[in-house]
Amino acid sequence: MTSQNIRFSRSKKSDFDATLRKRVNDYFKSNNLDIHGDYRIWLKLIVMFAIYFVPYTLTISGVISSALGVWSMYAIMGVGMAGIGLTVMHDACHGAFSRSKKVNQIIGYSLNMLGGTAFNWIVQHNVLHHTFTNVSGVDEDISHGAILRLAPNQKHYFMHKFQVVYAWFLYGFMTVSWVTMKDFVRLERYKKMGLVETQGRTYKGVLTEIILSKILYYSYALVLPLILIDLPWYVILGSFITLHFIAGLILGLIFQPAHVMEDNEFPLPDESGTIDNQRSVHQIVTTANFATKSTFFSWYAGGLNFQVEHHLFPNISHVHYKKLSKIVKATAEEYGLPYHNQPTFAHAIFYHGRMLYKLGKRNPVLG
Repeated sequence: MTSQNIRFSRSKKSDFDATLRKRVNDYFKSNNLDIHGDYRIWLKLIVMFAIYFVPYTLTISGVISSALGVWSMYAIMGVGMAGIGLTVMHDACHGAFSRSKKVNQIIGYSLNMLGGTAFNWIVQHNVLHHTFTNVSGVDEDISHGAILRLAPNQKHYFMHKFQVVYAWFLYGFMTVSWVTMKDFVRLERYKKMGLVETQGRTYKGVLTEIILSKILYYSYALVLPLILIDLPWYVILGSFITLHFIAGLILGLIFQPAHVMEDNEFPLPDESGTIDNQRSVHQIVTTANFATKSTFFSWYAGGLNFQVEHHLFPNISHVHYKKLSKIVKATAEEYGLPYHNQPTFAHAIFYHGRMLYKLGKRNPVLG
């Protein structure tokens, strides 16, 4: 079943969505606030780009020239790469970074600068993941073919018994996949699904954009260092892979515990293509928060530890999520809905790991 054939139930009527949106709108109105990012997100842009580009500059300029030094700089770049994606690009591609559509578009293209493709990310994340969260076969965040089982309704293979061990390594190679073949594979799939034209683009135009972005990325991120840094090629290549492994691992450890948890639901549409929930309720039951009291973690993660708020209000900048969480939690409890939240990042990782272990069994008992 494709995304075009799936719809949310209209028979289960509830005032939850209307009540919550009114309360959130009243919050912004009474406090005279804009839903978009403010000076904090611009400061974050400067910091994250500095974490990425300062180490790069220090290596290609020869200021840091030892093998260990270069490797360390690339490791720091991995932290910066993940930070740009989490805190800058993410808001921009959701249209939440700025009031200006053009500014959002420009900042969103920071993903292309990092070897990815903003167009594919918007389709995969905004269109599919945010609409059909935890729906196997449609939400690509939990659909990784046979190698990982991230939902109880997915087919079980013997190797899943060991996924609690190897899944973390696969997370680390997430961005390696993006900068090599995954963008091309995704574009072909989105073309067949009719999702390229619905986004106002052409297949040829997006393909050209992907190719040019890859050429630009590999030119400055790998070819130029190989030319300018006086170290063996394998040191440079190893440092480059380290960069991506760190970035991928960070992204995996932040995104996966937000959905692949024992308390989260993994609904499937019925034969008519209907998911038995309102869309807003669907987001509540399939999403989880964690480490919401940690100021630094919330800052670095771009507020994506407030995933419940983000899935309910993706067009609102993450700088507002902490305040909104009180409204969302109170309203969810008022309507008898769950509000999943792990107290720390360590708790989230532990329970995500336990979920991976349980899903490694043929008939997992969750909860």
